[in-house]
Amino acid sequence: MSERVRAGYRGTGPGAITPDGCSVELYERIPVGDEPEVIAAAVPAGATILELGCGVGRVTHPLAARGFTVTAVDESAEMLERVRGVRTVRGSIETLELDERFDVVLLGSFLVHAGDLEVRRGLLRTCRRYVADGGCVLIQRQTEDPNRYDSLPVQAVVDGGVHRLVSAPEVSPGVREIRVEYVYPDAEWSQTFLSRQLTAEAFEAALAEADLAVDVYLTPDHTWVRAVPL
Repeated sequence: MSERVRAGYRGTGPGAITPDGCSVELYERIPVGDEPEVIAAAVPAGATILELGCGVGRVTHPLAARGFTVTAVDESAEMLERVRGVRTVRGSIETLELDERFDVVLLGSFLVHAGDLEVRRGLLRTCRRYVADGGCVLIQRQTEDPNRYDSLPVQAVVDGGVHRLVSAPEVSPGVREIRVEYVYPDAEWSQTFLSRQLTAEAFEAALAEADLAVDVYLTPDHTWVRAVPL
């Protein structure tokens, strides 16, 4: 078992744990969802994509297989070791230094809900900085559900494992400390992280602060958003 803590984020379980509490081995087990289909339908064929927070490449690999040119960014060397067939860049999203811009900047994994306001601002500034003129930013956000945490724990079976949302106390106004447990027949992990809830109005205000605006909500539940520079 291992544990590493950074500003309210921590993780436990076998194998490498990233600074934000993610388990590399766990994320290799979790199958990709509909993200590649949503992304591919929202951007031009063959677009250049800057993927921020790529992890082990769950979304990266399907996008590359569809003919997109992906540059995959993550701060974890252990995560990037699992990413194949694309250019990778190790570093913090907020302090990323590249000398190019991209047709599409992708901020998935609900990273926009970072508990620290300055982190969120840094993420969105990076999105704006690296999107090309005429390009777009794709952002994955949580659906709005004021009752989301009223009846915990809740769990789901995912590819042979049980993913359990255990607790989500509010630790400061608008910020919850989320604890999730992942139980598989051969291993168990947990992750604790801070998440700031965002209404549609607050989300759009955060975009505007970064000189971005919603172009269209890509999914009926408004989980995926295409934003454009102002």
